Amino acid sequence: MNRNQKIALGCGGAGCLGLIVLAVVGVFGYLTYSRQSSLFANSNRNDNYNFNANLNSNSETVNENSNDNSKTDTDDSSTSSMSDDDKHKLFQAAGITKDSELILKVLTKIGFPSGTGPGYEKFIKEHFSWAMKNLDFMQTVNTPEKGRAYCEAHLED
Repeated sequence: MNRNQKIALGCGGAGCLGLIVLAVVGVFGYLTYSRQSSLFANSNRNDNYNFNANLNSNSETVNENSNDNSKTDTDDSSTSSMSDDDKHKLFQAAGITKDSELILKVLTKIGFPSGTGPGYEKFIKEHFSWAMKNLDFMQTVNTPEKGRAYCEAHLED
């Protein structure tokens, strides 16, 4: 075997080894990508959560003997019967539809008409951690159609 044949054999072996390594890396990359995309079936989703809070307070005391008969505009008995989990589920399902009319109905149902009211900001903050803990539910309402169906089934409860 002469020198040129040895060089050709070495380059051929290195080329084959390089192709094998490239194929293994490619298969690993494909499996990693497909596993990620199956975990998040609808990854082309753009969720925007906007909320405005007006936290002005007036601490001026006008009457020392004031009665605490404060009545909120959300005196709906249906909100008190809903668990926090049910409220978050309904809120998530409505949010995925991006239907502002439906979202306002749900906000009213869960006690925050027009996205305002005491506790709304806290609810929004809690919703993010709730969503991380309830990925199974999130997958059941991952399209606008599924979200709308869930809202229609549970809005009148």
